[in-house]
Amino acid sequence: MTNARLGDTVKVHYTGKLGNGEVFDSTSDKEPLTFTIGEGTVIPGFEQAIIGMNPGDEKTVKISAIRAYGLYQKQLVVEVDKDKFVDEIDPEIGQRFQVSQPDGTKFVVTVLSIEGTKVTLDANHPLAGKDLTFEIQLLDVAK
Repeated sequence: MTNARLGDTVKVHYTGKLGNGEVFDSTSDKEPLTFTIGEGTVIPGFEQAIIGMNPGDEKTVKISAIRAYGLYQKQLVVEVDKDKFVDEIDPEIGQRFQVSQPDGTKFVVTVLSIEGTKVTLDANHPLAGKDLTFEIQLLDVAK
């Protein structure tokens, strides 16, 4: 058998859980996840966990926040005036949408709160600051 290495394209099934055991994502009833190790399309800790596995192997790994979606950064929470939103967007708590910076950089924000004419937005990933546990099954490795 060939173990998974940097540059290989792998196919995996996984279940991701929070510290309290709550499942936040899973491929168990979907198509498996396919990605190339080293391209950075998945979180670093997940990618690292696959390296060395052989098709058919299963493992459970705990990935620290720093190796997952990063630490929660308070400076990514900002308050903006409600009149800055285009007419098509009427912000609601929990709503997520994409915004653009003047330099063209795009990112997703979540509405945390609305107080009067002020809207608090959070540009952190929803899983930032959380340690994650993944149950992984490697299905295939393509060199």
